[in-house]
Amino acid sequence: MSQAFNQAVAASSVRTYSRRVATRKAGREELELKLAELQKDYAELHTSIFEAAQVHRRLCAPRHLRFGDFDFASEIFAVRQLPGDFFSVEDTGNGVVFALGDVSGKGLAAGMWTPHLVGLVRAHTTPHASPASIVASVNRAISRTSAFIPFASLFLAKLEPETGVLSYCSAGHPPTFLLRANGKLEKLIDGGLLLGALPDARYTTGSCVLRSGDTLMIYSDGITESVNAAREEFGYARLERQLRASHRNSADSILFSVLGSVQDFAATRPLVDDMSLAVVRRD
Repeated sequence: MSQAFNQAVAASSVRTYSRRVATRKAGREELELKLAELQKDYAELHTSIFEAAQVHRRLCAPRHLRFGDFDFASEIFAVRQLPGDFFSVEDTGNGVVFALGDVSGKGLAAGMWTPHLVGLVRAHTTPHASPASIVASVNRAISRTSAFIPFASLFLAKLEPETGVLSYCSAGHPPTFLLRANGKLEKLIDGGLLLGALPDARYTTGSCVLRSGDTLMIYSDGITESVNAAREEFGYARLERQLRASHRNSADSILFSVLGSVQDFAATRPLVDDMSLAVVRRD
């Protein structure tokens, strides 16, 4: 009887062990299936983000443009998946309208709003509209869109290539630098509040004339707020110095000189915000 009992116990142990092995195998197979599904979802998400980045690139102006005596050069770097910055240029037939915008926030949250803002700028850009009226219209449209839309800064200008007359409006954007051929620096700040701050915000148009050798530099705050290992910000003073050091070169050369200076300053420190830079130079 003892032998029969031992055999029964042994058989029961074998069955229990077999069930455990089968359960573990099934659990492992289930985990492998879930992992495969997650890998597939990640690959699809990565592809979608890449496609969205390509859409953003097509919405923005080409990296280099020329209108008469004027050279345009621009570049945008995203701190995460999609940039919340943009730079657009449109020839209206009655002047060239260009805009550099910066949606608050980073990554997908900011990047998903960028096409909407670019679309609004283009929709409200008409041949005879002033920069202030375009910005005011964009602000009203943004304010009606949603209570949860992030704030955005915008510098929008209209250039007459034949005369060099520039009219502009800055909606809460960092001061645009205008470095004259004689070395005098002007800061273009006329405009008004950030987009989305108040639906009925008032905006003003500023104006100046770009002459031969003058350089206009527009940037997002990701440039000036880049930090180094000592947690110092790049700041406006360094930006001005770098512009002065390279302003006799082409727009493209100035662009990469400034970006290289920012990169050297930050060294191995990661970007803290999206960076966009546009240079307009009259030869």
